[in-house]
Amino acid sequence: MAVRMRLTRVGSKKNPIYRVVVADARAPRDGRFIEIVGRYNPQTDPSTIELDEAKVKDWLSKGAQPSGPVAKLIKAAGIG
Repeated sequence: MAVRMRLTRVGSKKNPIYRVVVADARAPRDGRFIEIVGRYNPQTDPSTIELDEAKVKDWLSKGAQPSGPVAKLIKAAGIG
């Protein structure tokens, strides 16, 4: 099973707020996921990035591949 860390949109119309989730790569964007590992709100100034460092490191050690945007968030949070 290919596992990815990616963003899932949970905000309302014209109000994007995202969860950082660990999900099967075949699952749809806002569909089934395994675990929530953080939140991202691009509308605040500066953008709010909240990641559970222990969970992120654990999933990366298990072989989960971060998507492009999630990789940037991990780097911005200083985890990677």
